[in-house]
Amino acid sequence: MIQFDFTAKRVLVTGGTRGIGNAAAEAFHKAGATVAINGRTREAVEKVIDRMGDGNRLIAAPGDIGTVSGCEDMVKAAIDALGGLDVLVNSAGVGVDVSIDESDESLWDRTLNVNLKGTFFCCKAAIAALRSAGGCIVNVASDAGLMGNPDSSIYCASKGGVVNMTRALALELAPRVRINCVCPGYVDTDMVRRDWIDQDDDPEALEQKLRDYAPLKRMATPAEIANGILYLATAEAGFVTGSALQIDGGSTAGH
Repeated sequence: MIQFDFTAKRVLVTGGTRGIGNAAAEAFHKAGATVAINGRTREAVEKVIDRMGDGNRLIAAPGDIGTVSGCEDMVKAAIDALGGLDVLVNSAGVGVDVSIDESDESLWDRTLNVNLKGTFFCCKAAIAALRSAGGCIVNVASDAGLMGNPDSSIYCASKGGVVNMTRALALELAPRVRINCVCPGYVDTDMVRRDWIDQDDDPEALEQKLRDYAPLKRMATPAEIANGILYLATAEAGFVTGSALQIDGGSTAGH
């Protein structure tokens, strides 16, 4: 296992109750950080904190990041509880594969509000604290933010926005704050299984299709994506900003 040291660092992870966000929150915590965990409900956040243990270094930061006021209130509460902020991880996200013919305004709004607007306004709310600490931001984008996928135009738009927004903010926030993003391929999370595989008419065939999509012929584990997030937040990555780190098993190498 890769060894990281975030002793005495203060970290906020959005979408920290499930999937990649939860893996990142656990990894930062194991590496010594004090971690504020965001989720939509206090019940969900507290359930995760109870499971992780060591409440002295875990802070509940519930809130809906699909609205500007939700982002502002949640980030402020987390920073107040942490006493500052060294790392912001924007991991909260939603996504379904829907063709343009079946798409509607509500799906567009829900996807863009969480994936793009929420990421932007969490960054905005955290900038003052991150500038004070000389901190950094890691956004969770997707390989779908680097290339197009059929029946996924809304999701691709949201994650493509995250990638290019990360590049733009890297120029704007330098030299005091670094910002990067990770671009995972398919990851074996509960969301992928619950919302995609388990809902399909042939779950076994879909799971095999997802595994075969990457040249490495498997899905990533959430921990593998978390390792990339932690690397981008380390001092060893101190000259890395505006980067989109592909952790996709080769999917963007030439699909």
